[in-house]
Amino acid sequence: MLMTILAPLIVFGLVVFVHELGHFIAAKALGVYAPRFSIGFGPALFKRKRGETEYIVAALPLGGYVRMASRHDEESAILEGGNEEQLAVERKASGDWDPEAMIPFGPKPVPEDRWFESKPLWARVIILLAGVTMNVLLAWVVLTSQALYFGRTTVPTTEVGAVRAVAAMPQLATALQKGDTVRRVNGVEVHSWNEVQRQLLAARDSVSFTTQRGVTAVPIGVDGSALEQLANAFDFHVSTVLDSVLAGQPGAKAGLQRGDRVVSIAGQPVTDWSDLVQHVSSSPGVPLAFVIDRGGQQQALTITPRAFAERDAATGKPKTIGRIGAMPKSPAVRERMGLLDAIAGGARGTVAIGATVLGTVRDLATHRVSPKQLGGPVAIARASVAAAQDGLATLFRLIALLSVNVAILNLLPIPILDGGQILINVLETAKGGAFSMRTREWFLRVGLAFLGLIFVLVMYNDIARLVHDLQQRLFAG
Repeated sequence: MLMTILAPLIVFGLVVFVHELGHFIAAKALGVYAPRFSIGFGPALFKRKRGETEYIVAALPLGGYVRMASRHDEESAILEGGNEEQLAVERKASGDWDPEAMIPFGPKPVPEDRWFESKPLWARVIILLAGVTMNVLLAWVVLTSQALYFGRTTVPTTEVGAVRAVAAMPQLATALQKGDTVRRVNGVEVHSWNEVQRQLLAARDSVSFTTQRGVTAVPIGVDGSALEQLANAFDFHVSTVLDSVLAGQPGAKAGLQRGDRVVSIAGQPVTDWSDLVQHVSSSPGVPLAFVIDRGGQQQALTITPRAFAERDAATGKPKTIGRIGAMPKSPAVRERMGLLDAIAGGARGTVAIGATVLGTVRDLATHRVSPKQLGGPVAIARASVAAAQDGLATLFRLIALLSVNVAILNLLPIPILDGGQILINVLETAKGGAFSMRTREWFLRVGLAFLGLIFVLVMYNDIARLVHDLQQRLFAG
């Protein structure tokens, strides 16, 4: 229960705090008066004034804001704690009043040179970009720290396991087969699966594989997605030796133990973990005859895979697969990394996450990805709890992923978001003056309406997933 509460607060709270801290530091450095720094919206659960700023933790943990002195105070008051002049009146009536302070803590007016709008365009853009910049830095620092602490994961094998057919690349079937040992990729000698992937991703028009059977080239053209398809079309060999068996799951109930090696399933030899997954996932609720090797002695077990609901990665539609609750012994090992290597690795990881997020936004815009795959606060909370249970490495990765997500999505040209505010400021500068109050209110309404629709959509998706998961559990029970 404690993890269920704390994990989402730590993950989402850290990402929001860092984002707002970026805006706050930039505003203060450029001389903008910032009377309020809030994590969350709505009624304050905790607040304390330090200097000329009041720091708040609010009841609704759906974001945060930095309140800056602005001639457009009435427009932002709805989202940012209320009209400053009205708050000043309420503070004076309650006795929470400093006669030497500026509004809303005292009677003194805010000097015009400390308004956000009084600053030149470049300064306003820096303030608006500071939040997303801090989110990117957070991801970089987290991934760099992860690399330093956990090291580099290396797979010291070049033996091919599963090979999946790719319709656009028929040559792949002859280039690589299960059991092959990859010796060279594009003429470069490789000694680990990491090197195989590295050489593969550096390819341009075609990829040549040298195995114990010879050399075969696979054309990929100039389409980057084809290279990605090829990279995902084959895996390294993973043995059928079990590293862990989950208590209470079909495998454990049938007698599987850590260290067992699966020899055959349903009378068919199993030499690679991909063989086992294929048999199990395609047989939910169907008894399967396992033969295992335990300490040199073969034993027969009957295991009925549990039906498990998940979404198809390609279509987003629900499907049912079988699982027995067992994990293989991975050939991967961890190697320590130096500081410079860790910094470079953190940067590469941050860029890779950014590219993935941008690709998802593009696919949503072109309808290649269904909006049903979007998640909201519930999805973030569930992912945070699962990551915390899985270990620090997964939790760090989730923080970096969410932080880059927040950075990129905040740059979308939508009013209220940082990108929309940057666009409005640029247009006002080009126009030679501020938009009218009515125009700015229209921008605000459009932004609120759009974000409201997104919020309703992701909450609907979250609730639909919860209901679906509950039905599956009841059905499985």
